[in-house]
Amino acid sequence: MKVLVIGANGQIGKHLVRLLQESEEHTVTAMVRKEEQAKDLEASGVDAILADLEDSVDALTQAVIESGAESIIFSAGSGGSTGPDKTLVIDLDGAVKSMEAAERAGIDRFVLVSAIQAHNRESWADSPIKPYMVAKHYADKELVASSLNYTIVRPGNLLNEPAIDKVSVAENLERGAVPREDVAKVLIATLTEEATYRKSFDLVSGESAIADAIKQL
Repeated sequence: MKVLVIGANGQIGKHLVRLLQESEEHTVTAMVRKEEQAKDLEASGVDAILADLEDSVDALTQAVIESGAESIIFSAGSGGSTGPDKTLVIDLDGAVKSMEAAERAGIDRFVLVSAIQAHNRESWADSPIKPYMVAKHYADKELVASSLNYTIVRPGNLLNEPAIDKVSVAENLERGAVPREDVAKVLIATLTEEATYRKSFDLVSGESAIADAIKQL
């Protein structure tokens, strides 16, 4: 499957690009917003396309079409150093514009990175990152309401540690942590696993192999 990674220069995105490049099942195009990022990717043998989530839906649609993608993994985020305004623009509006672009381009499969318990308002009512959780909550709702064949993955606290290849997935989980590399592996595994189609789930480290865990959804 030809996969477009939106947010390819992010911390999860870099894992996604590498794993997809190594895959025998998929090919990858990385969407980035800076020319130097694209050049670095192409130098390492990865197809890249320039686009910005603050661009129009028309521009994003054209980028999706030019990528030749059959599916999209959206792992972009505004990052922890920006304010609520950028969170709104990237994590919510950027995600929704990408969904609209996918629909216009005739893409069916769309996998979205969310955040653990984003569907449960009560869990983040007093959170210091409430604007981020609100953005994730409504981006998720827009994807569910779309025509796309979606999977929404809601990982716990993200760790910069090597993958352990063992996870726990469910509609509702207690808060926990998970390596970013394991998140990337789960995202890729969902692409063709029908048990994850039109499903949303929390994700933390656990005791089950990734393929086994997602088949049980």
